[in-house]
Amino acid sequence: MFVELWRDDRAIEGLPIRLVIALVVGVASLSVMMNTISGLDTMTVSEIDVDPSKEVVGEGETDVTLTVVDPDGQPVSDATVVVTGGTATMDGAVTATTDSRGNATVTITPQLGPNQQEGTVTIDVKPPASGGYSDRRRNTRILVVDDGG
Repeated sequence: MFVELWRDDRAIEGLPIRLVIALVVGVASLSVMMNTISGLDTMTVSEIDVDPSKEVVGEGETDVTLTVVDPDGQPVSDATVVVTGGTATMDGAVTATTDSRGNATVTITPQLGPNQQEGTVTIDVKPPASGGYSDRRRNTRILVVDDGG
């Protein structure tokens, strides 16, 4: 009655079908989990962008309204915009916070260097703490041109 285990071939008969069943159940479970994760809006982050009212300005003091929008073009309130000199120089950074319409008005005074015909002013955005926004891509830059003055 004692059966030697190393000579017993019966255990191998059901193994392939058990592996197939385990694989099918595993793939189905993974599919359900991936659908659940992709449906969570709290894990998604929306990239915001800035739309300046003037994309080309001359040297000297200028008021520019900056509109911060989400990917759907909807305004983003309570975002902080930071305007600094790029290839055009400015005396420090200028900051403002967007209102309920996503608008922030800043007064900039860009200057070009000697023999410099054009330059840029950089706009960065610090997204509001709520809303799941980020600002990883480069925003529109304001072009500063020599107005002959």
